[in-house]
Amino acid sequence: MTWVSAAARLRARRETGVLVTVATVRGHAPRKAGAKLVVGRNETWGSIGGGNIEAVAIDRARELIGSSAPETELLDFALNDKVTGRHGVQCCGGTVSVLLEPLPVVPAVAIFGVGHVGYELARILARHDLDLHLIDSRPDMLADERLEVLADAVAQVHVHHTPLLPEAVLEELAAGTHVLIMTHDHAEDAALCDAALRTPGLGSIGLIGSAAKWARFRKRLSTEGGHDDATIERIKCPIGLPGITGKEPATIAVGVAADLLQTFAQQDRH
Repeated sequence: MTWVSAAARLRARRETGVLVTVATVRGHAPRKAGAKLVVGRNETWGSIGGGNIEAVAIDRARELIGSSAPETELLDFALNDKVTGRHGVQCCGGTVSVLLEPLPVVPAVAIFGVGHVGYELARILARHDLDLHLIDSRPDMLADERLEVLADAVAQVHVHHTPLLPEAVLEELAAGTHVLIMTHDHAEDAALCDAALRTPGLGSIGLIGSAAKWARFRKRLSTEGGHDDATIERIKCPIGLPGITGKEPATIAVGVAADLLQTFAQQDRH
């Protein structure tokens, strides 16, 4: 498996890892500059030459995987018989620098409803390194020509056409996925709110709408859904930063995206 495929596998599993690269080589060494190794919590893919270099790099990579805020770092190795490494001697005669780059679990966002606001929000979020799920019961909202603007997205975009039960997608989402509910149908919104509160492991839950809409939804979630006040408070409505005003779809989308980015930053600090 190539290192690209290995990194993609970790991302798909939503597991952290470290990309290890031979950055510089002087003199003789087991591998040339550019050799790569991907380290997961329990697996490795590729090789930077074996021996002490690789074993130490794997040890340090797993320390980074276990840390709360890993940062990129450089390890230097002298390959001669006067230096005994943690895992033995390598006496190739050269020196090697190895770069360790953390591969974090990226945020995940699910937008239920890709209408005017959802579409503008998708355009903004697609410029960020995250997993972006677009869900809609209307096929025209997810048509290839409409989503062509996302062709060069940094995000990995996952499209879900759900003509019958959009809330079924909630069970497919990875733990920690942030959910935004903004469909064309208030009945669909209500069903999604109820289902989201019953789905364990989700991140934040946001609902687009006015204070009047939220008052009706709160009552329904309590009386018909049986949710207590603390559970209902998991839903944020209205969504977005309060200081960003305006009813244009792009303006609303900017506020919602900015609020999400703040949430991501707070999670990173913890």
